[in-house]
Amino acid sequence: MDKIKCECGHLNPHGTIICESCGKPLGNENDDKTLLNMRYEGVARRSQTYKSNIIDKIWMFFSSVKVGIWIIVILLVASIFGTIFPQQFYIGGENPAVFYQEEYGTLGELYYQLGFHNLYSSWWYMALIAALGVSLIIASLDRAVPLYRALKKQRITRHQNFMKRQRVFGFSKITNIDEQFDVLKARLKAKKYNVREENGNLVAEKGRFSRWGPYVNHLGIILFLVGCMLRYFPGFYVDEHVWVREGEYTVVPGTNQELYIGNEQFIIEFYDPDDEIFRDSIERAEGTVVKTYQTNAVLYEADPDAPVGVVGDLEEVARSEIRVNEPLKYKGFNFYQLDYKMNELQNMSFTVENKETGERFGRLDIDLNDPEKVYDLGDGYTVTIIEYFPNYYLNSNNEPATRSSIPDNPAFIFNTVTPLTPEGERSFVGIMQNYELPGTGQAVADVDHEFKLSFIDVDMSNVTGLGVRKDLTLPLLIAGGTIFMIGLIQGSYWAHRRIWFQRMNGEVWIAGHTNKNWLTLRTDIKEVIKDTGLLEPVDQAEEKEKQDEIENQKRNQEG
Repeated sequence: MDKIKCECGHLNPHGTIICESCGKPLGNENDDKTLLNMRYEGVARRSQTYKSNIIDKIWMFFSSVKVGIWIIVILLVASIFGTIFPQQFYIGGENPAVFYQEEYGTLGELYYQLGFHNLYSSWWYMALIAALGVSLIIASLDRAVPLYRALKKQRITRHQNFMKRQRVFGFSKITNIDEQFDVLKARLKAKKYNVREENGNLVAEKGRFSRWGPYVNHLGIILFLVGCMLRYFPGFYVDEHVWVREGEYTVVPGTNQELYIGNEQFIIEFYDPDDEIFRDSIERAEGTVVKTYQTNAVLYEADPDAPVGVVGDLEEVARSEIRVNEPLKYKGFNFYQLDYKMNELQNMSFTVENKETGERFGRLDIDLNDPEKVYDLGDGYTVTIIEYFPNYYLNSNNEPATRSSIPDNPAFIFNTVTPLTPEGERSFVGIMQNYELPGTGQAVADVDHEFKLSFIDVDMSNVTGLGVRKDLTLPLLIAGGTIFMIGLIQGSYWAHRRIWFQRMNGEVWIAGHTNKNWLTLRTDIKEVIKDTGLLEPVDQAEEKEKQDEIENQKRNQEG
């Protein structure tokens, strides 16, 4: 679009309200009473100037403060929904489809179906955060760049309409102008104003940096939002809970199977009840008091040349005794002692028994954490696991299901094939439970198996619960929060003040502007012009309010 040429010769971008150089109002040039809108120095903003294509419309949409506020409101409301019930991260190894329905009923099931159980990592929540970031960036650029250009290009000598239409304005006639201007310069400098002079005219300015407070604030928020979003990118943030059984190891979350943590031994120690120092505390606790939770942990690195899906050789890279508040640290990872479980079921052993003779055939040892599908006992005896329920319960449909993958209450549906029963016999076997199930096309009343699976042994192990944490976004979050506070302080505790002293037709015109705290500006002007013969300028906004009030009173009296 064509630029607007001012009478001073400066070319202003299309949409400029006040000339960036001399300050002449562009538009209704005959209006010398309406106060100038000095917001953003009257510069042209892209969002209010270019509206022709799709990019302009997108820019205009996201530059709107109202749009930004609505995005924040939607984010806040969504975040509230995420706190109604605990997020999936906090329910441990429980099956979320089961947990929310059992714990919270229909509302819990609806909560799960709507995806609120993983709200803060959902695509639409991330999209809202991204939209807020885009809104902040566009809104800041839309205002900060033109504002910087206008403040940089402004002249000292301003157009007379610019002076008249400032909120603080006044004029005086004095004889010794040069002498009094020297006094004004000295007093303004004593008040820490930056004084510039052009053609005998003065402009005093202080606190310009405060104008950038909101944009510094925005920069801090943007960095903070980027840090939050990076937490959902692989490798930047890990906050997981892993269970490791004694004598075993497991992959470290967030390492793409590059690191493994092993549990050589879990130790729990109690205070001696006969120790006089702790006797009173133990008696008050009415039982044993734990002294130490400790995991003798080993950290391994996997062979990088191993085929995909194969662990390969593990190389020990760190070893530590992990206790509460004494984590194992390695390459940004911290491993904390968080939980433990004593005597967790690990293996269950069964045998095939002839119900009539009591004769037993073979033995199957089932790893409850990784059971095999088929167990061949030899001599024609085979046991197949049809269904496995690590933490068995009956759901609302009275069907067997599992609450989690942890074998707290294991149960099985077996199919046992023997030389006498080649078609197989189905049975449901759990802790203190052993039921015969009908085969295909067989009625329940006709079930009469020849063999059963008898429980013969169980192995247990201690399990340690370790918290695995890694946070590469923390420096970015701290930087964003720090910059946010700097911008907040910068824009809250300082004000951008300007005072113009201009020679005009044998008079001295005074105009002042600030982005806040007008009383302080007027006080500064009053102290600077004291005993110089210059009249104190008036606050035209206050004068207009008084005049309007008087006219309203007159109309009320006449009515």
